[in-house]
Amino acid sequence: MDSGRRATIADVASRANVSTAAVSKVLRNAYGVSPAMQERVRAAIAELGYRPHAAARGMRGQTYTIGVLIPDLRNPFFPELIEGISDHFAGTQYQALLGPGGSTPESQARITEAMIDRRMDGLIMIAPVVPRAQLEATARTIPTVVIGRHGRSAEFDAVVDDDIEGAALIVDHLAALGHRRIAHIEHRDTTRGIPTTMPQTVRAEGYRRAMQRNDLTDEIDVVPSTYSESGGYAAARELLSRPAPPTAIFAGADVAAIGVLNAVYEAGLRIPQDISVAGYDNTTVAAMGPISLTSVDQDGHLMGANAARLLLERVEDKRRRSVLMSLSPTLVPRRSTAAPPAAGG
Repeated sequence: MDSGRRATIADVASRANVSTAAVSKVLRNAYGVSPAMQERVRAAIAELGYRPHAAARGMRGQTYTIGVLIPDLRNPFFPELIEGISDHFAGTQYQALLGPGGSTPESQARITEAMIDRRMDGLIMIAPVVPRAQLEATARTIPTVVIGRHGRSAEFDAVVDDDIEGAALIVDHLAALGHRRIAHIEHRDTTRGIPTTMPQTVRAEGYRRAMQRNDLTDEIDVVPSTYSESGGYAAARELLSRPAPPTAIFAGADVAAIGVLNAVYEAGLRIPQDISVAGYDNTTVAAMGPISLTSVDQDGHLMGANAARLLLERVEDKRRRSVLMSLSPTLVPRRSTAAPPAAGG
């Protein structure tokens, strides 16, 4: 090969003695490629210094870039999703580019349109709040996988946690410890409607069902706030100011649970001797020794990796049947939950 010319996929195929289709499969980390072929193609890529030409690919309809819409940069669960996505793409020529979408349909729509305008090959959207019709219109324009938003669509794939079961794990755990006054903090934007398929809405429904199943219907107590440290703090302050405050607080996300912990300590109460606190997501913060937060693990890394895999399959064949993948959560009990005070249960 001419040393002054940039290596092409055909050059790689010739050096590895395989077809260009086989090279393309290796670049996409697709199924059906033997380890021996993987090794030959990777070796040829390294020898030739092959790198896909993004601009040229863009003119032909492929850029090897994937847009990832992330609604909140401060939520410690989202980096686990990003890590899973990035780890899956590490074996391919695809690159993930993050788009901070914000928390409103308008801001998320702007970022989504910007990624489409830049000819990205596909989108992974984390808990998008845009209306379903708008989401499906986007998916008809570009291959799309949604993380966290429940409900099947013929237009896009979805990867979700079984949030009904996840909420039940927390309620059942607290009820088994002897708690009755179990409050739940839900993320809810009171200024606008949100899709009922959002994870926070499904978790709140799971909480209600589990409370009913444990004969605690009269104790159901859902406080609308936000999945943020300040949101958890404000909700906990409201709950603790009541004449009969809860003996346990289930925050719908670890980031909100951290705010709850701050409010409890500020009130001069002890965790878990005076009140139990549980979160959701099992983030690295929850596992820190001084915090030791009981939480639900929905395996963000696996969710992200599955979303990346499904998207590459959809990029390869835009007309295949859609997939709704639901993962089973697990409870991770830690020191933030215990039996209620003898006089307060």
